Amino acid sequence: MAVVGATGAVGRTLLSVLDERDFPMAELRLMASARSAGSVATTRWGEIEIEDLELADPEGVDIAIFSAGAERSRTHAPRFASAGAVVVDNSSAFRNDPAVPLVVAGVNDHAVSSHRGIVSNPNCTTMALMVAAGPLHRAAGIGRMVATSYQSVSGSGQRGMDELKNQIAGRPATDLYVRPIAYNVIPYAGTETDAGYTDEEWKLVNESRKILDAPGLAVEPTCVRVPVMVGHSVAATMHFSRPVLLEEALGILSEAPGGELWIDRVPTPLDAAGKDTVLIGRVRQTLGDEGGINLWVVGDNLRKGAALNAVQIAELIS
Repeated sequence: MAVVGATGAVGRTLLSVLDERDFPMAELRLMASARSAGSVATTRWGEIEIEDLELADPEGVDIAIFSAGAERSRTHAPRFASAGAVVVDNSSAFRNDPAVPLVVAGVNDHAVSSHRGIVSNPNCTTMALMVAAGPLHRAAGIGRMVATSYQSVSGSGQRGMDELKNQIAGRPATDLYVRPIAYNVIPYAGTETDAGYTDEEWKLVNESRKILDAPGLAVEPTCVRVPVMVGHSVAATMHFSRPVLLEEALGILSEAPGGELWIDRVPTPLDAAGKDTVLIGRVRQTLGDEGGINLWVVGDNLRKGAALNAVQIAELIS
């Protein structure tokens, strides 16, 4: 097993998840940028020296989990795959590639079998939503969906968390976000691309369609950055090929793999922090256009949204 990007926030969480799930491996290799190369990480598999990804020889690696950004993934993931490794990639590099399966464990496990050396991990926001949407789609076929995300600053990496801490401490805002994030809500997560939508919003559209194998799915997305350290939330309205009543939806969601249905409590990012499950709550019938379902999901974006799902994909491969 190789963990690429081992010193980042997701990389460190990956090591914890591999330990917690007692992932079977004969050897663990850790890789990162030249800046981190040579340092030593203490793991349950011993003291491991960080290798420079640029110089690392992928020979002998069976599974490599990449959490080093899209640019490094595009450069090095094919190199590892050519050497015989199966790459599980956490970046956006291959998510829209039709030859690369995009997998949410428990939702579309079957897609793993079609890999050609690379399997892609979805965006952390889409991931949480799919835990609820997947079972509902299988039961009734989602035709259209309105999704509004409330994304924590850890979605911007360590820099995002530092930015929120610094602003709360009274330091001036940097240019990381388009507006101040402390004590504020920014209805603009990501970078603007086509038709006035951000890349985060397009990920909700394109990745939902691919994961659900529903190319005609109509998705209306809005992605919002909120002053929360960890945990992405999504409020979603779903309409189906047939009317879905509340009782049926609750029955389906109560058995959603990787989900945890909350009936009498309101799930929040604080509740989801450190949990492997995606919390599902506030399930209601639609009011204006009857037969649909409104719901709320929240997940730890560093765990199920990235590290845990990557390890679950690795377990499917192994």
